[in-house]
Amino acid sequence: MIRAAVTISLVEEARKGPFVFHGDLEAGCQQAAELGFDAIELFAASGEMIRGLPLRQLLQRYGLQLAAVGTGAGMVVRKLQLCDADAARRAAAAEFIQGIMEAGAEFGSPAIIGSMQGRWDDVVPRDVATGYLQSALERLGQRAGELGTFLLYEPLNRYETNMCNTMAQGAELLRPLATRSVKLLADLFHMNIEETSLVAGLRDAGEFLGHIHFVDSTRQAAGRGHMVYEPLVEVLRDLQYSGYLSAEVFPLPDSRTAAEQTIRTFRRLYPV
Repeated sequence: MIRAAVTISLVEEARKGPFVFHGDLEAGCQQAAELGFDAIELFAASGEMIRGLPLRQLLQRYGLQLAAVGTGAGMVVRKLQLCDADAARRAAAAEFIQGIMEAGAEFGSPAIIGSMQGRWDDVVPRDVATGYLQSALERLGQRAGELGTFLLYEPLNRYETNMCNTMAQGAELLRPLATRSVKLLADLFHMNIEETSLVAGLRDAGEFLGHIHFVDSTRQAAGRGHMVYEPLVEVLRDLQYSGYLSAEVFPLPDSRTAAEQTIRTFRRLYPV
């Protein structure tokens, strides 16, 4: 069964980012529950921060699950990325991701690698950067499997990375890995920029599809742009996808309205 999730960011440096709720975990959980979301997706500053939160109590109080945990603070705050030319900084990036992954795994939740994937450049050419990234995904994926969860790799649009921009490129990156505990995150905003067809992109993800960022063409809540969702519902049914549609969107015109718009569109597509 496909479920609805909404993002909560606790990273002050990401306040301008595409997260529905910011700063107050309990208030975000309360509103998510009131509106009928099944889960939250959490963007925190570190694994230590997650462990220091009353997260389990709040999830139980409001009847929510933890859909996923983001690792982007490693880039936003610490400027860490997995394709860094410096081996020590690559190791620090992987350690940071593993810390968040292990904290999320206590809730059975996957960690997301998006901006921390990094990029290739004149110092680290494409083939070397690809090797760095695959090596990190292999090790982190193996650890995720040991923890009983999985890792999510997110292809981003061309303005945010030059590693993988499409679902086909993401699948090609993951296919040689020995671990089967790394899946793809399909963000509809990035896909709207990079894919010639969203339906074809989801089919390209295929068996690797593990999570979806449910967003409109404007990076606002679903229903505040020109995206047509019905064909996507059909392909997700064909793929037997049973994960989350998670709202990683700008809180426009405000957080509550963005959340209400998201759940309204979700219920139209997936009536109770």
